[in-house]
Amino acid sequence: MTIEHDWRWTLAAAVLCIFGLGTAFRLLVEARTLQRARRREVALLGAVVGGVAAFSTHFVAMQGYDAGGEVRYGLSLTLVSLVLGVGGVALGSVILLVRNSRLYRGLGGMVGLSGVAAMHFVGIAALELPGRAIGWDPVLGGAAVIGGLAMALLTGAVIYGKGAARFAATCVAGALSIIILHFTAMSAMVITPEAASTAAAVGSTFSASAMLAVLTVMIMGLVGVAGAIAWMGYFSRSSALNQIREAIDAMPDGLAFFDAEDRLVLWNNRYDEVNPELSSNLQAGMTFREIIQIGLNEGLYAEAKGREEEWITERMHSRRALSAMMEQRIAGDRWLRVADRRTAAGGIVTVCTDITDLKNDARALAEARDAAQSANAAKSQFLANMSHEIRTPLNGVIGLAQALAKTGLSPQQAEMLDLIQSSGRTLQVLLSDILDLARVESGRLELSEEVFDLGRAVREAAQLYEASARDKGLQFFVEIAPEVDCWIKGDLVRLKQILTNLVSNAVKFTGEGFVSLTAAPGPARDGVATLRFSVEDTGIGFDGQTRDRLFSRFEQADGAITRKFGGSGLGLAISRQLAEMMGGDLDCESEPGGGSAFILTVPFKAAEAPVAAVAGAADDEADAHASVRVLLADDHPVNRRVVEMILGQANVSLTSVEDGAQAVQAMRDGDYDLVLMDMQMPVMDGLTATREIRLHETAMGLARTPIVMLTANALPEHISAGEAAGADRHLPKPFDAAELLHLVVALPRAMAKSMAA
Repeated sequence: MTIEHDWRWTLAAAVLCIFGLGTAFRLLVEARTLQRARRREVALLGAVVGGVAAFSTHFVAMQGYDAGGEVRYGLSLTLVSLVLGVGGVALGSVILLVRNSRLYRGLGGMVGLSGVAAMHFVGIAALELPGRAIGWDPVLGGAAVIGGLAMALLTGAVIYGKGAARFAATCVAGALSIIILHFTAMSAMVITPEAASTAAAVGSTFSASAMLAVLTVMIMGLVGVAGAIAWMGYFSRSSALNQIREAIDAMPDGLAFFDAEDRLVLWNNRYDEVNPELSSNLQAGMTFREIIQIGLNEGLYAEAKGREEEWITERMHSRRALSAMMEQRIAGDRWLRVADRRTAAGGIVTVCTDITDLKNDARALAEARDAAQSANAAKSQFLANMSHEIRTPLNGVIGLAQALAKTGLSPQQAEMLDLIQSSGRTLQVLLSDILDLARVESGRLELSEEVFDLGRAVREAAQLYEASARDKGLQFFVEIAPEVDCWIKGDLVRLKQILTNLVSNAVKFTGEGFVSLTAAPGPARDGVATLRFSVEDTGIGFDGQTRDRLFSRFEQADGAITRKFGGSGLGLAISRQLAEMMGGDLDCESEPGGGSAFILTVPFKAAEAPVAAVAGAADDEADAHASVRVLLADDHPVNRRVVEMILGQANVSLTSVEDGAQAVQAMRDGDYDLVLMDMQMPVMDGLTATREIRLHETAMGLARTPIVMLTANALPEHISAGEAAGADRHLPKPFDAAELLHLVVALPRAMAKSMAA
């Protein structure tokens, strides 16, 4: 360049460029956070500001350029240069907004700088220098464009980043790319004299003064936009702070902020409410140590009484360590949960929550839980006692009736005895249902897993009510498919309980026609084979509404049925629960007057028949006439007499004692094949006596004598207690005479074989 620039205009151009590009960049950053329509508007404003900033930078710098004479500006080309500058920056902004990556930022910067370059060269072409011609050095011109593009690429792809420092660096680097372009290109200008005869005619032009006025307006517009942005930012921050303050005040928890020196800075209204004793003394600048000292002086902290200094030390240590949230009891039987959190600047935010209601609720729940547990324990104890007290006389009724049935009776006496036995069985079923219900409710009912003959179990369950069906003139069918007439794994007792309940109901509610029990393979469920039991009848049936409540406790079809047929309404409810515990289900189909069908579906677990089941039948017959020595321990004279009468029918040598101590002494003095032990007895109970007998056998090296708990204590915990004490079997009262006879004969032989093996 042969003519120098005025450094003051050059500096002003540089400052203007940085300022204008900073405003444009700020608008583009803001546009990224807005919705689509609003984003376009803000991005367009940013592009216009950027283009105007580049245009103003160019022509402000030109104001400091002394061309050696009058300078005028062609109106058309000047406007074209403005359009090129704004358009190039707008296109670059669009690319920047497409994706926030290095590639797109670098490409956007280069496109924007290309528009500025076009603006520069067209703007130079718009200069009118009378008597002079403008030429270009192609090397320097190319260097100006390449240098500006390289700086723009570096700005977008490398320098741009988050944070105030990176933003300022981006503004400076962007301005530098324009400055490099402008002043290098100015150096490429070659101005030569031009003959008046060769001067081309020019169109409309305006002077440098007019250009300066235009630039002034543009600069004022840039300043206005920047000011508006600054004011909007301040307003937004102020509004956000006010909203945050309102949110903090509306918090349900008390909140206080302490600075890095643990001095109180601010707190919300709730903090005053949960600390009413402190609220009148709280002041900004107080330390946390001073605040808790006020609480100590007011007697707020119950756990600090008598150990104030030690308590303060512990509290300050936990605060510095930012320990887990603590629960603090304060005056008035109130509770606070206090949590401390460290801020990035080293301060502490303390959150206080009033948990008095939660504590009161927890205390009430604990008291209710304890009361419920006590009531449950009392209920269990009551059921156990009632079970024992009812079973004991019921055992006498049923046992004596069974013994009496073996004697010679007149037809009238036999009829009366049948009624006694029927009533006894009804009472026994009702008692078992009530106890089962209690076990299910308490979750103490457990299923066993044993191998048994399914066909035999089904026939035995049906046989119990076959005679009743024949007496009512009903046809009675039992059908077992060959595929399921085999040995399976499951709970034999509970399966028979469900089947007998269903068959009993069918016989009870059928006046004419038939009752049938069928067992067959059921449909597979999730790849598991099932058994399907169906109990059908031609009885009174029921409608859909009754079906919905039939499996509820204490429910039957209606009150008239209850009065006519009797029953507790527990059987079906317990049967369904047992079926679900087995992994199956129990459902029914019926219509009024059209009979009913109850369908039980359970998993089918086939098993091999045990060897003992095949080989033991002959041995039973061979040992049936062998004499068995039995010791009976029972404090109830009627029960002793019942056992004596039943065992008197077999080859049994029976010795009876009245308590556990006598039973232990009898075992020490004599030799017995079997012991029948009651559980509740005076002097020494049956469990203690059983343990003493086992200790005596171990100490003397004697063989183990079978002990059967023959007791009215029939709950699962009683069975477990007997096993733990050393009993081998548990036979609850009232018992069946045939079952007792079989046990007395078979158990000693079975245990002898087991010990020999």
